[in-house]
Amino acid sequence: MTAQSYRPVRAGRHPMPGLRGLARRVDARTPPDRDRAVDALRALAILGVIFGHWLVSAVVEAGRGSLQGASPLQYMPWLAPLSWIFQTLAVFFLVGGHVAAKGYQAARRRGVGYGRWLGGRLARLFRPVVVILGVWAVTAVVMLLSGTPLETVRTLLTLVLSPLWFLLVFALLTALTPMVLRVGPLWSLAVVAAVDLVRFGLGGPAWLGWVNVVAGWLVPYALGAAWARGRFETRRSGPLLIIGGVAAAGLVIWDGYPASMVGVPGAPVSNLNPPTLAAVAFGLAQCGLALLLREPLRRMMIRPTVWAAVAAANLSAMTIFLWHQTAMLAVTAMGLLSGPLPGLHTRPDDLGWVLARLGWLPVFAIALAVCQAAFGAVERGRAGRPSKGGARNAWEEPPRV
Repeated sequence: MTAQSYRPVRAGRHPMPGLRGLARRVDARTPPDRDRAVDALRALAILGVIFGHWLVSAVVEAGRGSLQGASPLQYMPWLAPLSWIFQTLAVFFLVGGHVAAKGYQAARRRGVGYGRWLGGRLARLFRPVVVILGVWAVTAVVMLLSGTPLETVRTLLTLVLSPLWFLLVFALLTALTPMVLRVGPLWSLAVVAAVDLVRFGLGGPAWLGWVNVVAGWLVPYALGAAWARGRFETRRSGPLLIIGGVAAAGLVIWDGYPASMVGVPGAPVSNLNPPTLAAVAFGLAQCGLALLLREPLRRMMIRPTVWAAVAAANLSAMTIFLWHQTAMLAVTAMGLLSGPLPGLHTRPDDLGWVLARLGWLPVFAIALAVCQAAFGAVERGRAGRPSKGGARNAWEEPPRV
């Protein structure tokens, strides 16, 4: 316990017991100038990604004892609108750009150089990745030596490791933060539009779409940096960005873009891999909604119990993101001991599977909590010390509890 967080107990009084007492202490230790709405938005974005993956990622038997990935969106395309709710990466990049810009500005005021600031941020970002890569490297070797079909191992590794592309893009955009602070998001939006025009309108090469992996996610990241510079403080900022959702719907209805905002196995075009103009326009709408939610979220975060839950989620954000697919696969593997179970091993081709899958979500959450307890200390290992860049600023680091 630090000197700042110590609160003497008056004679005749006892600390408030249980979770409420812990929530009060977390609330008291939070810097008064911290914008709690930013942490709330980050937590909502992470939850959206996790539940989205759990709902659209299925593992089914492919014959000869091997497993392969499947998605309910393959068999029930009418579920595509759900991806508009759970594909929340744009909000994550919005918050990431906001926090990075604030942190970089604060580092410069303290005299911390760019290299030291970036090194500290990337260390916090990638330190937990080393652990999950090590665990799954050992797991893959053990599975292959025990006779597990190669197709099964490939399927499991793809489900676990494919979300890591996000971290590589996020790291690159973090490195570009000084440049992003000097320019707006319009030029990167123009790049996305030009790439799609060449790809889909002029018959250009498909590989050109990978330019949008950086340009597409730079749009919400740059919006976050602009927010850090004091933009988007007026009430009309959110509604203006929400118009992007109308543009996304128009691209789906009239221009042939897929309705799903996540990849669908077997589909000729994915809105996410690489990002299309429809996905970026949809992300603008999500960013607009996030800006509109700032004040309601700030009012909600005044409640100590609500804020404590959000703070805890932010403290373990990377662990939760990295291990959520592992938690799902662990439950799936253990379920095989009882034979094929609905919503877990069966083909995701009807509404019954969806209802059964919803029933498994709490079990996945419990498994994720076990992973967090086992590996969360890696992420928080240096939370109580100054970062490599000397950062003790609330904008640069997650809340300390």
